Amino acid sequence: MSSNAVLQQEMQPIVACTISRDVQIFDLLIEDMEEALGETWGDLSFDNALAFLGQDEANSLQFVTIAMDNEDEDNLALITEVISAAKAKEIKVILITEDVSPAALHSLLREGGDEFVPYPLPEGELSRAIDRVLTPPEIAPVAPELENKLKATGDRSGVVIPIQGIAGGTGATTLAVNLAWELANVEKEDGPRVCLLDLDFQFGTTSTYLDLPRRETVLEMLSDTEAMDSEVFMQALLSYEQKLHVLTAPTDMIPLDMIGPEDIERLIEMARVNFDYVIIDMPSTMVEWSQTVLEAAHVYFATMELDMRSAQNTLRIKRALQSEDLPFDKMRFVLNRAPGFTDLSGKSRVKRLAESLGIAIEVLLPDGGKPVAQNADHGMPLQAGIPKNALRKEVMKLAKSVHEVNMADAAEAHG
Repeated sequence: MSSNAVLQQEMQPIVACTISRDVQIFDLLIEDMEEALGETWGDLSFDNALAFLGQDEANSLQFVTIAMDNEDEDNLALITEVISAAKAKEIKVILITEDVSPAALHSLLREGGDEFVPYPLPEGELSRAIDRVLTPPEIAPVAPELENKLKATGDRSGVVIPIQGIAGGTGATTLAVNLAWELANVEKEDGPRVCLLDLDFQFGTTSTYLDLPRRETVLEMLSDTEAMDSEVFMQALLSYEQKLHVLTAPTDMIPLDMIGPEDIERLIEMARVNFDYVIIDMPSTMVEWSQTVLEAAHVYFATMELDMRSAQNTLRIKRALQSEDLPFDKMRFVLNRAPGFTDLSGKSRVKRLAESLGIAIEVLLPDGGKPVAQNADHGMPLQAGIPKNALRKEVMKLAKSVHEVNMADAAEAHG
């Protein structure tokens, strides 16, 4: 009886393999694999992996984990071949990476990597990644009312307006979502076509503010923008009441630098030729493609508050842009939770702040209070939930001003 049990144990098929230069470098991975799979996994070097994946013994594999660090980037061609061999046998690929460049990671994900987990491995993250690749979530169809029914025109020359928070919690996403919605409703009939792009790929919340689902198609499109055409772009958008068209952040958190400047340039251009206004919700972090967005922008709103962190970060951005000869003059500073008309000491603080930073604070947004956050949790624009709120009224005025300037410029250009 016991000998049969031992025999059965020995004959348990190998369901997974680690593939690396030397798995001992990734000792935490060994521990997590043992915890998740017991004895039903093996270990291969990059050199041996290709040969093994070509054999019948590999047919029992459900997934492989490819562990690599920055030294392995010289072997990117071989690793790509290993991924291709695994995908040919319908074996899932989990990438475990330490100090790997965004460009290399982007390339490997495009070649067929299904998941990536940073090393050192966060607690329980490998098990969750295994669950995700082996039991992919059912992709629910998008509700018909959320589908974008607008067709691509390719004949527009949209105004590009990025919005970035100088510090966290300064209301950048609130402004982006509500400015986009007010612009979409600025005309009673035949209003402008407005697109909202959420480029905060890690913590973007425009979908939450508008109660829209996130979809896998967003990352698929961003991962291969060279193949993106107008049809692919328009299908990736979701519609809010068929008036505002939104590219949500991807379903899963991805490195901000996984998408390069060329990808962002193509994305903005695709939006610009199909919409009259392109509002961009930016990450608060400055990344490689921040310059691309700044150069494409007609005006670049930066939200701040009357506090030291906003002041210090404004100086940092100002120095960074001016030292690189980038168009700092496109930036328009928006003071959120600004003092009221009767708060004279507050108004003098605003004036002193602007003078000390050497900037003009051109837009003052009042504190809308708790109802603003509560309304965001309900997933609707301010205009729909709290139309008489002071913040909503100021955003509506800003939208009208932006639209009037744009219409005047357009008339002058045609005149």
